[in-house]
Amino acid sequence: MKKLIRRVIILLALLVILAGIIVVVKPEIFQITTNKTAETSLVQEKLVELSELTTLKYIYSNVIISRTEKSLSVLGTDFNYAEAIKLIEYSGYLKAGTDLSQVQMSYDEAAKKLFVRVPKAQILDNVVETEKTKVEDVKGNIFSDYPIQTVFDEINADKKQLAAEKIEQGFLAEADQRIELLLTSFLSSNGFNDVVVEFI
Repeated sequence: MKKLIRRVIILLALLVILAGIIVVVKPEIFQITTNKTAETSLVQEKLVELSELTTLKYIYSNVIISRTEKSLSVLGTDFNYAEAIKLIEYSGYLKAGTDLSQVQMSYDEAAKKLFVRVPKAQILDNVVETEKTKVEDVKGNIFSDYPIQTVFDEINADKKQLAAEKIEQGFLAEADQRIELLLTSFLSSNGFNDVVVEFI
């Protein structure tokens, strides 16, 4: 019986020594490994919360001169009897970004790369802050009629033109760069070191 106990103790000691050698030589055997493909779906849920951080915002203010005229045709000649000129000062903001809930991610286990497909940035908001809008009379008389709707029409036309100019100047491309930078930074902090971002 003593021999059996001694053999069991020696066997247990050898197993402990063998396990210690394995831990020192090959520690990765005992590390908990997670499936990167499964992690991508968890990370994708977190991305939706980042949508606001990836948004690029441009604050603007502008002044428009608006004119309305009334004329009367007398004997084939147009006679201008009323003219109104207004100075419209307004401000607002333009936002560009993408819907990160539409991001498609796939992990290539062999290459150890995460491929991320992101919709290209687009204009999300073009908002005029109406409470800050000022309209001043430059010229007018009792006959001139200047509908308030004309103020809104002028502002809407001008803000659309401003958005088109900003897009032409690279506003959406700048938003794409911001999205790519934030995504790669966020994903690398979540354990994905090799990230390839493609805009679709």
